[in-house]
Amino acid sequence: MSIKILDGKRFAEMVIQGANHLSSNAKYVDALNVFPVPDGDTGTNMNLSMTSGAKEVKNNVQDHIGKVGVSLSKGLLMGARGNSGVILSQLFRGFSKSIENKESINAFEFAAAFEAGVLTAYKAVMKPVEGTILTVAKDSAKKAIEASNKSDDIIGIMEEVVKEARASLKRTPDLLPVLKEVGVVDSGGQGLLFVYEGFLAELKGEKLPDSPEELPSMDELVNAEHHKSVQGHINTEDIEFGYCTEFMVRFEEDKLNQKPFSEEAFRDDLSSYGDSLLVIADENVVKVHIHSEQPGAVLTYGQQYGSLINMKIENMREQHSNIVGSPVAAPPAKKKKEKLEYGIVTVSMGSGIAELFRSIGANAVIEGGQTMNPSTEDIVKAIKEINAKRVLILPNNKNIIMAAEQAAEVCEEDVVVVPTKTVPQGMAALLAFNPTADLEANRDGMVEAIQHVKTGQITYAVRDTSIEGLSIEKDDFMGIADGKIIIKDKDKLKAAKELLKNMLDEDAEILTILKGEDASDEDVNALVEYIETEFEDVEIETHDGKQPLYAFIFSIE
Repeated sequence: MSIKILDGKRFAEMVIQGANHLSSNAKYVDALNVFPVPDGDTGTNMNLSMTSGAKEVKNNVQDHIGKVGVSLSKGLLMGARGNSGVILSQLFRGFSKSIENKESINAFEFAAAFEAGVLTAYKAVMKPVEGTILTVAKDSAKKAIEASNKSDDIIGIMEEVVKEARASLKRTPDLLPVLKEVGVVDSGGQGLLFVYEGFLAELKGEKLPDSPEELPSMDELVNAEHHKSVQGHINTEDIEFGYCTEFMVRFEEDKLNQKPFSEEAFRDDLSSYGDSLLVIADENVVKVHIHSEQPGAVLTYGQQYGSLINMKIENMREQHSNIVGSPVAAPPAKKKKEKLEYGIVTVSMGSGIAELFRSIGANAVIEGGQTMNPSTEDIVKAIKEINAKRVLILPNNKNIIMAAEQAAEVCEEDVVVVPTKTVPQGMAALLAFNPTADLEANRDGMVEAIQHVKTGQITYAVRDTSIEGLSIEKDDFMGIADGKIIIKDKDKLKAAKELLKNMLDEDAEILTILKGEDASDEDVNALVEYIETEFEDVEIETHDGKQPLYAFIFSIE
């Protein structure tokens, strides 16, 4: 069996099976994360991202492979979570851009699309690291080009891609010493291999084992208890626009002749009906997401341009009350929001930290971080809801920075990202904000501020490992200083004291302790007593951060 030409319908099935296969193996990918901290989420992030792309493809299956590629790219872009998800979205953004004007593609064009994806992904990463998903993608794309010079069989090309991706994945520990030390291959590369294996299976007419029959919904993929904790931070009666309205308009020529479509005008007009507005359009359809008190009026407006498809309207007040167990409140009077001069979006894990961020100036706090990285779409929604002319984003996690940068690119607002990698860095940056300065001056000032703060964390190991000469057993408590594990102990307080002993020096002036869910007030008091005795010149502040997974987070200035 051989395939000389690939059309949109066959490519769509490849995408769906690739997403299924990744979904079935997401937990395995999570388990490959190098650090033994309880935040192994590469598989989760790639799964959520690829599922979003596959969902979009299923809504636009057609013969034209270029248009199917555009759908995949859009879905991945808006669903991208974490660095792994963003890189995956960029790989297929370049892939799709390469084929967007083609009805179908041959073997050489198929191989060239993989190479175009690699070029796009490498450009998107500020400092590409070899031994990662990028390397696996690059090596397999190179092999695809070589194979296409010898064969016109698309199945044969995909077989070479999968074969080389497996070989490249096995080589990743040779390129990243930390992988070799722990004894694992790169998790992102493994996730990409699962996608490619799904592609090949579909081309060969095979079904891979243990793949779910249907793609899981986004709600099923997101942990229900995490979802409930997020919703508990708002009151039902505070929901200003109560109906989550999603639909697509399939353009009709006769209606467009009467009212030509302009994406900018369409977006501006719809903005008067509510908030959380997202509009994505191509030459055939426009997709809309909006929170509104007038879903009927929104649909009527959209119908001016064509026929309505894929409509969904949900009562968010009722959904919220079901989650938190409160009665549904009557809709509030509609208020006109004034546009703020500045808005600050930050990411937080733990309701106490979220409240702390709000108290020092954050306009929007997205619940997320270690175990649930917010998507590009989550960040875009937060930016829209702030309704500000200029916006600063503080990701507070290195795995969220790329999604934040991607959100900044797709927003019409003037947005910049301050690359904060920890909660203490986010706090320092927020305190350095100057409302009278321009956007770039604020970014520069915030970046300068994060250079003067050190971050310490106490968490537990989820598996046995050996890293940088430190032998760690499951359930050991680990002390992490600015991302590096330097201490381990069976006793939480001993680990915390030893970490602080290593981090507090003669330049340390202020220590802020953020207490997590797994720490008690007695633990905090014991730490404070230790610091007052051993480091009497250090000023101490304590806050109940309520963060999961990390018993303590220390900020040292």
